[in-house]
Amino acid sequence: MRKGIKVRIDLLDQNTKMSVNPMKAVVLLSGGLDSTTTLAIAKRAGFDLFALTFDYGQRHHIEVDRAQDIAKHFAVVDHQIVKIDLRQFGGSALTDSIEVPTDRDQKEMGSEIPVTYVPARNTIFLSFCLAYAEVKEANDIFIGVNAIDYSGYPDCRPEFITAFETLANLATKAGVEGKNRMKIHTPLIKLNKGEIIQKGLQLGVDFAMTHSCYNPGEEGKSCGVCDSCQLRLKGFQEAGLEDPIEYAKIL
Repeated sequence: MRKGIKVRIDLLDQNTKMSVNPMKAVVLLSGGLDSTTTLAIAKRAGFDLFALTFDYGQRHHIEVDRAQDIAKHFAVVDHQIVKIDLRQFGGSALTDSIEVPTDRDQKEMGSEIPVTYVPARNTIFLSFCLAYAEVKEANDIFIGVNAIDYSGYPDCRPEFITAFETLANLATKAGVEGKNRMKIHTPLIKLNKGEIIQKGLQLGVDFAMTHSCYNPGEEGKSCGVCDSCQLRLKGFQEAGLEDPIEYAKIL
């Protein structure tokens, strides 16, 4: 470890154990509130940051643009934007001609896996992160999944992350040779949105740079009524703060 750098274990999830060479980390950066806070956590913990963002055929490009700005703001070592076409498969309101649900209450959001779920998205994204990490000789991958205030996506659960970490160490040269183990860090997984926002502010995150909306207007203004907007607004309310971004409508 470099002289003068101390790793803040309290910023990571309770099950995190730093690997032998903790100075490089791949961070999945979507341009949203959660992934930006995760990037800030990894930076504060002393990692050199390698960010990965996906242009996967989603309804809008604004989150990719925001991710680029955020990566520059945090001075990441390398920021890769990977273009894949999940719209070719469809099956989600984010990648197909399916209406984004709006005006739903918390009970409705939690009643079933919503149509905004993109089939196997985090499995696909983490697979790319794993390949990128191997090339960069990084043993640590950060992802901002959350199992408290989220939309019920199956690939945001701790069980999924544990299973993928096992896979990562079976599917990589470093894992098979026993040199270093891959670790998937989920520092937000047990935090609610209000706690995530407070953590981000402590780390100097400018949430005005982030984007969360599933269905923004032509100029990029957040709709205020989709599940993601409502969860974000709920988080700022819980944190006792005003969201710095503009909304077309607030319920």
